[in-house]
Amino acid sequence: MKRLNIGVICYPTVGGSGVVATELGKKMAARGHSVHFITSERPFRLTQLSDNVQFHRVEIEGYSVFQYPPYDIALANRIAQVIQSEALDVLHVHYAVPHAIAATLGRHMADSSIPIVTTLHGTDVTILGEQVSLKDTVRYGIEQSDRTTAVSEALRRDTYRLIAPDAPIDVIYNFIDHEAYYVDDEERDSVRREFGFDEKELVFIHVSNFREVKRTDYVLNSFAHILKEKKAHLLLVGDGPEMDEREKQVRHLGIEPYVHFTGKRTDVRSLLNASDVMLHLSDKEAFGLVILEAFACGVPVIGTNVGGIPEVIEHDRNGRIVPLDDEQAVVRAALSLVESPERYASFQREAIRTAQTTFHEDRMVDAYERVYEDVLLR
Repeated sequence: MKRLNIGVICYPTVGGSGVVATELGKKMAARGHSVHFITSERPFRLTQLSDNVQFHRVEIEGYSVFQYPPYDIALANRIAQVIQSEALDVLHVHYAVPHAIAATLGRHMADSSIPIVTTLHGTDVTILGEQVSLKDTVRYGIEQSDRTTAVSEALRRDTYRLIAPDAPIDVIYNFIDHEAYYVDDEERDSVRREFGFDEKELVFIHVSNFREVKRTDYVLNSFAHILKEKKAHLLLVGDGPEMDEREKQVRHLGIEPYVHFTGKRTDVRSLLNASDVMLHLSDKEAFGLVILEAFACGVPVIGTNVGGIPEVIEHDRNGRIVPLDDEQAVVRAALSLVESPERYASFQREAIRTAQTTFHEDRMVDAYERVYEDVLLR
C-alpha cells in the first residue's frame, strides 16, 4: 500500500491503550509510514523521534472561567492544526471518549474529510458506557468514526450491549513488541539477587495501575491463603490510587516479609523473568496486555473469568481461569500449576507459543494496515 501520514491520538501514560497505540505507531513507521502522535505529553514508550515519527504536543492553558482544564477542546484544536500542516491521510484514535469526539471536531474545524479509525480499549465502554451522562457521547464518537475496532470479542459484545451503536465493530487483538519481552535467565538471576530470593523459591507477580478494577485486594487475600500452604513471595509492580490501602492490607494480613512493593519500574521484563506465576484477578478487563507480556517471558498467568481474559488465557494450557472472589480457587490453581515441574514447563512453553503466534505483532499490524487501506478507498 502507499505510504501514509497517520495521526495517532492516545493517552501518553503507562496504561495498555497508550502502550498499544505507541507500539503500533512505531511498527507503522518501520513499514515506511509517517506517524504523528498528537498528545498532551510524549508517550512514555516513544523514546525516539525521527523524520517519520513525530510528536505534536497539545498545550492546555488554564482560564479562570473554566472549572476544569479544556483538554478535549485543546486536543481538537491541535488535531485540526496537524491535519492541515502535515497533510494527514488518516486519524487513528484510541478511546471513543474523549478522543473520537475530539477527532470529529478537529476534522470539522479543518474542513477535512480525513477518515477516523477508533479503537475501543475497555473502560471507554464498560465504565463510561454505564454512565447516563456519557453513554450517548460514546455512541456518537463510534458512529462518527469511519471504522471502529475493539481489542477483544468480549469488548465488542459489551459495546453493543451497553452502547448499541449503529456501526460495525471489528476485533483486532492487542500485541506486544517481541524485541522488548522475551525469556532472559540472566535477568531472572539478577532480580532474584536484588530481592534476596533463592532460585527455588516460588515468586508470584502482579503488575497494574492499582485501580479498583484491578482487584489488588483479591490478589493479596489469595496470596495470604497461598502462604498458608507454601512459602512464596509476591512482587507488586506499579502504583496508583489504591496503593495506600494495599499497604495497610498487607500489614493487617501480617504478610509483610513476603510482599514486595516495587513501585513503577522501567524494567518490567526483568521482574517478569524473575517470577514464576502472574496473578491477574481484575473484575473488568477488555484484554489484559500484561498477560501477553508475561507469556512472552515464559510466565503462566492465573486470571479471572471476565471480559477478554479468557480469550488470551487458554485454561489448563498457558494458565488458569478462576472465578471472581474465590480465593481458594486461586490457591488450588496456583499450587497445582507449580507442583509438577513437567506440567509447569508445559505451561511455560504454551505461554511463549501464545505470545509468539496467536498474538504475533505482524498479524495485528497487518490488520490495522488493511483497515487504513479500506477507509481510504471509501
